[in-house]
Amino acid sequence: MVLVLAFPQMFSVANGLEGDVMNKKGSKNESLRGAVPLSHFFLRQRVQPGDLALDATCGNGLDTLLLAELVGEGGRVWGFDVQPCAISATKALLEREGRSGNVELFETSHERVSEHVPAGLAAAVFNLGYLPGGECSLVTSPETTVSALTQAAALLKKGGLIVISLYTGHEGGPQEAFAVEGWGASLDPREYNVWRSRQLNRPDTAPYLVLVERVR
Repeated sequence: MVLVLAFPQMFSVANGLEGDVMNKKGSKNESLRGAVPLSHFFLRQRVQPGDLALDATCGNGLDTLLLAELVGEGGRVWGFDVQPCAISATKALLEREGRSGNVELFETSHERVSEHVPAGLAAAVFNLGYLPGGECSLVTSPETTVSALTQAAALLKKGGLIVISLYTGHEGGPQEAFAVEGWGASLDPREYNVWRSRQLNRPDTAPYLVLVERVR
């Protein structure tokens, strides 16, 4: 059974758009069109059974489910979202797919990650923007996102990844992307590799991916 912990909502933060190409279980054959499928490609290369992983923006639960599948019964996943409907949707999806036993969900801001998640993460997922099918005006914010990213980076083990799907097509999106890129650029290159990847044959407002790897 999924353990769900709810906390008072302290910040106006919503969690992210799921990928525009995604099958039920995030098949290995999914197209690489979009930031989320590309993030899943990298996660499959790095996350192993028994690993620890974080979904900082549960949304509808697809990223959480993928992480739970990758870490297996011997691993652990922590998921965060401030919206009760997102936590409920994620919990239902995990139970339906038989992947609820190794996941702990928190109905609170991802700004509180370090209060609940231990060091040694193999991966952390940030799928920013607004909840698909939810209120479009409730979006992730630069301040809480950068705070959560800073905490997640400190919790990564050597070789661990942070994958960040960024959306600039909604109000506040460009400002958040600017803040995330500035945060990534400030990381010590002796400790982290930071990549920005976007499709050249898509509009400038198309989602894109920032990837952070801890190297020591």
